[in-house]
Amino acid sequence: MTQRALLFVNRKKTETGILAEKIGSALAGRGFEAEIVSFENKTEPCRPGAYDISFSLGGDGTVLYTSRIIAPLDIPVMPVNLGTLGFIAAVLPEQWETTFDQWQAGRAVISRRLMLEISVERKGQVVFESICLNDAVISAAGIAKLIRLEVEAETAGGNRIDLGRFRADGLIVATPTGSTGYSVAAGGPIIDPEMDAVIINPICPFTLSNRPIVVPSDERICTLVEAEQRSAVLLTVDGQITEPLDPGDRVITRRAPYALKLIASDRWVFYRALRTKLAWSGGTSQASYEGGSDA
Repeated sequence: MTQRALLFVNRKKTETGILAEKIGSALAGRGFEAEIVSFENKTEPCRPGAYDISFSLGGDGTVLYTSRIIAPLDIPVMPVNLGTLGFIAAVLPEQWETTFDQWQAGRAVISRRLMLEISVERKGQVVFESICLNDAVISAAGIAKLIRLEVEAETAGGNRIDLGRFRADGLIVATPTGSTGYSVAAGGPIIDPEMDAVIINPICPFTLSNRPIVVPSDERICTLVEAEQRSAVLLTVDGQITEPLDPGDRVITRRAPYALKLIASDRWVFYRALRTKLAWSGGTSQASYEGGSDA
């Protein structure tokens, strides 16, 4: 039976097309049928069971795009890095064959990354749904930055916890994978990517005592956009999908029932990236606080 591979290619990087063809040819020699798609144009959901492995060719941003399509199908992703040193995309182009052989032999390290489901409820109706690997950000879309939000958590047992009202530039709900992205730039903690936790991080809060909170991943987070706003409000998912919000909307974030399976992007890779980007071992920091925005 022919095995199949799906290659997501960031066409904005000229070298990705060449590498995709090279990988496709090599996979064909190993009995795999490879389908190459541009990540900007892949809009139709993939069929469950249609593929055995997927590749993300680009930077962390390409992995974020790939994760929203692949994670629900329980297909592993090999993140081949053609960007700068990424926190997620960790396999160098010259390493992919060795890593692939390890995966085929069952020896590759598989990191399971927490994903979040996001929905927007408006007047009792769900008007938007998405999933994310990094974060969901509620922020002002206009010049007047300050917005008003109410946040509560609902535990697995159904108990509701009022986390407070926030006057801030916005609010970030981030996964451990997303803790090194926008959230860390907004003063949030860096969390080990294998942990089951979610960060709730106000952006530039009016009250300085408002600090980031880390909660269990099985809690449902509800954020209410209060009625009186001086600015339009926007929801941004993984820095790639945007949805306008109305006063009175509720943004619900919850743990997805699946995780992203990343090949060879384990805790060792994560801490290596931290040491390099944040210069924890000395030298010049490469931190740009873009996290997963490098496509």
